[in-house]
Amino acid sequence: MPEATEGQQATGLGRVVMVVPTYNEADNLAWIVGRVRAAQPEVDVLVVDDGSPDGTGRIADELAAGDDQVSVVHRTEKAGLGAAYLHGFAVALERGYDVVGEMDADGSHQPEQLHLLLDALLDADLVIGSRWVPGGSVVNWPRSRELLSRGGNLYVRLLLGIPVRDATAGFRVFRRAALEAIDLETVRSAGYVFQTDLAYRVLSAGLRVREVPIEFVERVRGDSKMSRDVATESLRRITVWGLRERRAQVAGLARRWRR
Repeated sequence: MPEATEGQQATGLGRVVMVVPTYNEADNLAWIVGRVRAAQPEVDVLVVDDGSPDGTGRIADELAAGDDQVSVVHRTEKAGLGAAYLHGFAVALERGYDVVGEMDADGSHQPEQLHLLLDALLDADLVIGSRWVPGGSVVNWPRSRELLSRGGNLYVRLLLGIPVRDATAGFRVFRRAALEAIDLETVRSAGYVFQTDLAYRVLSAGLRVREVPIEFVERVRGDSKMSRDVATESLRRITVWGLRERRAQVAGLARRWRR
């Protein structure tokens, strides 16, 4: 596992916070927050807990009580990954952060690689930690799941016409200006399609998106929230949303040609 070295802090980017959504991550939360704080001591952590019945919220409160750079938002319902992130982003922007990141609580996104994303953000508006660019990789995935993810991302590229190779990835950092430019209040995607939605919106706004290779590690503790059924449903939703976006693009072109 790569280690952060001196100089790999968020230098030149201003105040940085990583938003970490949780639901039943009692086995992982203290572990992952500790790794973030060790790898990037200048980076704050905002936990957004969706009313976990396993005590994750209580653990988050204990972490926050012992570290001024950790804070918690408690939500009363499990309303989907996108809803949790949108809530966390709104809180982060309200608190004046210059960079807002996102990552999973289960260890699949390694905090020791966060410096790769932050370094790339110096000349980008959104940086995505990608499994499917050269140098990226996955650990402990069956071949069937890798093919599903690669195929899904190829489908997204073809459907939406975007160059991003891992549009479904959830290890990201945004400049504040990028989140403000894409009008978060109009985002309605709640599940895993949320990641694709935001990448598409940033590109559509004419902003700079970069991908950097990361090593994605399948969780070793707790239950995964992703399944074949969840992935299939996400692709179905992307299809509906993507075709709607394409129709809107065609209609816009037609209007311009008639002028």
